[in-house]
Amino acid sequence: MFDIDNRAGQETGYLFEPIIAHCIGGVAFGAKNSPIKRLGGKGGGRQVDCLREEIKTAYEVKVRVTIAASGQGRWGEELSFPVEVAASGYKPILLVLDPTSNPKLIELTDAFVEAKGEVFLGDEAWGHLENAAGKVMATFLDKYVKRPIADILQSSLDKLPDFTMKYTPEAISFMIGDETLVIPRREISSLATEIDVIPDDSDSGPPVP
Repeated sequence: MFDIDNRAGQETGYLFEPIIAHCIGGVAFGAKNSPIKRLGGKGGGRQVDCLREEIKTAYEVKVRVTIAASGQGRWGEELSFPVEVAASGYKPILLVLDPTSNPKLIELTDAFVEAKGEVFLGDEAWGHLENAAGKVMATFLDKYVKRPIADILQSSLDKLPDFTMKYTPEAISFMIGDETLVIPRREISSLATEIDVIPDDSDSGPPVP
């Protein structure tokens, strides 16, 4: 699903990124208090998955870089991150736990290298984390992060089942393999007149303490 919907990959990352940050002695920062500042007159800070102040490094941690379309200019944000990290006086480091190659991963890797950063993919990423965490926390990482992610990736199907959607004025049907989900459609007058407002940070992920 990572390659169909990049939000699926992001949600998985939100679960593991804070654990990784604490295990290697770093701190996650939301945009409001981040020491990584935006360039180009945009103002404000950048959200950082893990920042290690003592060695001036800022990490971007990903389960996988997907080829799925990323809305709201998110891909441009990804590419500008290592540049803004370097301009803020830190070294950018990209960690990708699943090294499945695709053009976007290559492009992002090049952006970090051009910003004088480092890139660790797959086994190299896990090795870097284990060295940074130390013996005790490396054991924690292996049990509660590495093994669960490996299980997710290894249990995925080589071939997706057939997926069909059917729309009628009365219902929407989702058919995946032999399973069917039918969602009846009915208009609720109190909701039909309301206007949905999408917050500005709707694509920025959950707040980080």
